[in-house]
Amino acid sequence: MRTLTCVVIGAGYAGIHAVKEIRKLFKGQVSMYPLRLVLIDKNSFHLRKVLMFRPAVTNEDIRIPLTTLFPNGVEMVEATVSNIIAEEKKLLYVDSLGAENELNYDLLVVTAGSVIRCPEPEQGGTALTSLENAQEIRSLWLTNLKQAASENKPRERERLMHVAIAGAGISGIETAAEFAYYARKDAKQLGLDPQAVKITLYNAHQRLFLDGPAKVGMKLDQLLQDIGINTMHDKRVIKEKDGVVWFSNGEKQPIGLCIWTLGLLPNPMLSAMGLPVTTQGYVHVDVSYRVADMTGVYSIGDCARIVDPINGHVDGKTCKEAIPQAARLARIMLADLEGRQAPVHESYMKSFSIGLGPDKGLTWVNKWGLDFVVTGKLSWKIKMYTWDTASMLTN
Repeated sequence: MRTLTCVVIGAGYAGIHAVKEIRKLFKGQVSMYPLRLVLIDKNSFHLRKVLMFRPAVTNEDIRIPLTTLFPNGVEMVEATVSNIIAEEKKLLYVDSLGAENELNYDLLVVTAGSVIRCPEPEQGGTALTSLENAQEIRSLWLTNLKQAASENKPRERERLMHVAIAGAGISGIETAAEFAYYARKDAKQLGLDPQAVKITLYNAHQRLFLDGPAKVGMKLDQLLQDIGINTMHDKRVIKEKDGVVWFSNGEKQPIGLCIWTLGLLPNPMLSAMGLPVTTQGYVHVDVSYRVADMTGVYSIGDCARIVDPINGHVDGKTCKEAIPQAARLARIMLADLEGRQAPVHESYMKSFSIGLGPDKGLTWVNKWGLDFVVTGKLSWKIKMYTWDTASMLTN
């Protein structure tokens, strides 16, 4: 029987779980469909993007070699896909040496993910958008501390030790919390007063955690205050220049380091690849993750707009949604091959887990119309488990 070629584009959270689930289902239960599984990504590693703040505050490496996750049975191609020619079931890609190549497929899964929103260059500051930027933030902070250690002017020392986090989504909250813990450890090691480190989280909205109830946002506010973070609401940062951040209302504040955490955008390459996208830039898929008008092509994760057919809920863009999507996708692909009715999307339960530095966190779950909130060490363990499961580090 002819071997089927299944190509997965993107080694983010959705991509690696798609590979895992497709491989498990096709190898374990359907030997009638011998499968060649190919994973294409611009990197040779899986980047734990939700931990981008870690290299900004420590020397932690958040990369996992793809050969560690898939030591055998999966072909790795380090490349960037440039075009999908659906009518020929062929994709074009540029490899790591710049050479153009093509690859035929029977099944194609697009998990190209999202990109982190960047400020405009003239807005200054440093955006937490990449591993390199995270390392740059770490370097800038340590330079500030060394200058502060020898600075005789109190106001200048205060400015150097003041960190502004511009953007108060979950990424901004977690970045602020990690800085609150590790930046004070850095200060202590240089003989500075740890309590002199000031972390301010600037929120453009009236409250935190717009994805959940106001009372949970208020609880988050209190927990951040408890670990030494000052949250400023209705404060939209518009730029940083020469050690000063400017706000939309005309006010300004001296600052030593400005870090932008502005959320996610769909991968801009999706349209360039020839995929049908929404006005917001997400891939058009049906309730079984099939890409519109492209036979044998599927999409899940951050790059797709996935809607629950029962309640109309649009799936979130976090790793917790990607895992059940991947498991369901494998069953859908098999059903389509066998010509039977495929499963359809079901919403993940309403829940968020937010890390607030080592041994601290907040987990919110809405079930049966009730809100359940867990804080402290248990929430931190839940968050750690979520992070590790997303990167396939748990058994």
